[in-house]
Amino acid sequence: MSTYLHHLRRRRSRRLAAQYALPSDARIAVIGLGRFGGSLATELMRRDWDVLGVDTDSRRIQRFSDQLTHAVVADCTDPQAVRQLGIHEFTHVVVGIGTGIEASILVTSNLLEFEVPNIWAKAISRQHAQILERIGAHHVVLPEHEMGERVAHLVTGRLLDFIQFDDDYALAKTVAPQASTGLPLGETRVRSEYGVTVVGIKRPGQDFTYATAETVVEKGDVIIITGRTQNVERFAAMS
Repeated sequence: MSTYLHHLRRRRSRRLAAQYALPSDARIAVIGLGRFGGSLATELMRRDWDVLGVDTDSRRIQRFSDQLTHAVVADCTDPQAVRQLGIHEFTHVVVGIGTGIEASILVTSNLLEFEVPNIWAKAISRQHAQILERIGAHHVVLPEHEMGERVAHLVTGRLLDFIQFDDDYALAKTVAPQASTGLPLGETRVRSEYGVTVVGIKRPGQDFTYATAETVVEKGDVIIITGRTQNVERFAAMS
């Protein structure tokens, strides 16, 4: 076992006093510390994960040296670098390389060769995403594209927030349309008539709470709805 991994395990054992349960292997390597990878790495640290940050740019490594468990300059397109850093023993690795498609593919391929069980890879285009999926990356994300789609829904509609899970399924926050107010949700026929389900509700000055068939939505309430994307958009447009 590498010296670095031994250091991580000692640090993790000191953190187990946290009041919430960490995963059994709460360490992750983030390769590529640009805007996406750097933001992800610092958020994971905030959540009490041990994070190894890797980048070929020494200036980025210097910037993150005091923020991450360990930050190192290395080129993980070289399988030997992956092995020397002990990354091949990690169960979670993120490939956050954002500019070099070739480097992204080579790093992901190296991790697959080492049989890393959970690889998250950032793609900068749909073509890049397709290549990563074809070589076997377990999870592929297009953060810029997905954010663009989300903002487009917010700008052009009545939605306060929007998340799309699949090509045609979404979760959204909107002000309650009149069709959902005044009666218990089970009597409004929101699901049967409009094809959406109200799963949460927030009244002014109160926190969000789960919605049930007995919940009565009032004018001005903010609701969380889920359903087919087209149905969600149409329902929100009524508000």
